[in-house]
Amino acid sequence: MLRKIKASAVAALCCTVVGVGLAGTGTASAEEWDPFAATAASDWDPFAPSDPKDPISGTKKIKIAGKSVNVSCSGVPARGKPVIVLLAGAGDGLDKLAALQKTLSKKNQVCSYDRLGAGASDQPGGPQSFASTGKILTGVLDRVAGKRPVVLAGHSLGGLIAARYAPDHRDRVKGLVLMDATSPTMAGDIKRAIPKSAKGPAAELRAQNLAVFTGQNPEKLVVPDGRVRSAGRIPVQVIQHGKQYLAALPQYGPRLEKAWSAGQRKWLALSSRAKLSTAKKSEHYIYVDQPEIAVKAIQRVAAQATR
Repeated sequence: MLRKIKASAVAALCCTVVGVGLAGTGTASAEEWDPFAATAASDWDPFAPSDPKDPISGTKKIKIAGKSVNVSCSGVPARGKPVIVLLAGAGDGLDKLAALQKTLSKKNQVCSYDRLGAGASDQPGGPQSFASTGKILTGVLDRVAGKRPVVLAGHSLGGLIAARYAPDHRDRVKGLVLMDATSPTMAGDIKRAIPKSAKGPAAELRAQNLAVFTGQNPEKLVVPDGRVRSAGRIPVQVIQHGKQYLAALPQYGPRLEKAWSAGQRKWLALSSRAKLSTAKKSEHYIYVDQPEIAVKAIQRVAAQATR
């Protein structure tokens, strides 16, 4: 969530560990949260059937459960092809995904959206859970995909949300791409990697991360640890970072890297068709550092989802 490392590398490590930002990426901190300028709004009934004659093109706001949600779509809907839906990490709006979306939209219809509390969407009315943020995602999918299959491609916290959502929506989610997704047991991972007895920067990092998971984040999303449930035999591509930037934390950095890698492997339980790969030249933002890897993985899963 930090715009730049100014005073402490620990603050940046805190955010990247939980998957909510990376130093130097231009994203805003929780304290500096500044939503995008609003785009033109349009009302929409999430219970009405999707109208294939009126697909979203460009960026607009739709109403879901009484909240305004900012959505962007590009590319042409094609019969037999899934809609690709991109989910950003916490602290990022859909504009962060614009370049990736533009490239993918040459072959597929691709959409992204700002979750409540992010970008130009409304603020949540109170604490959010995976269930409540999932209802917003369902409303987005109803509008942009209707009955068509979808592939969810999420980065960081967006990957965690996608992976939690897919097992309960096997009828429509036909593929997943997780780009350095937050571990399903991240809070526990941090507690084990950095003991309660830790002092100084490590203690600060531990406390900040654990606070984020209790809902002290712009989305007010409570992120509990949990087991990985199966999403069926859908194609799943898990991509982890290769440049071990977390190791920069004195004393406990190597433990954090091991914990992060172990968390990526846990996501393989999503499907018997899940595969793990490493973006060797990337830190946390794989789709920025090595966009070609992200593009190929998403296109591959989208192609497999149509079979």
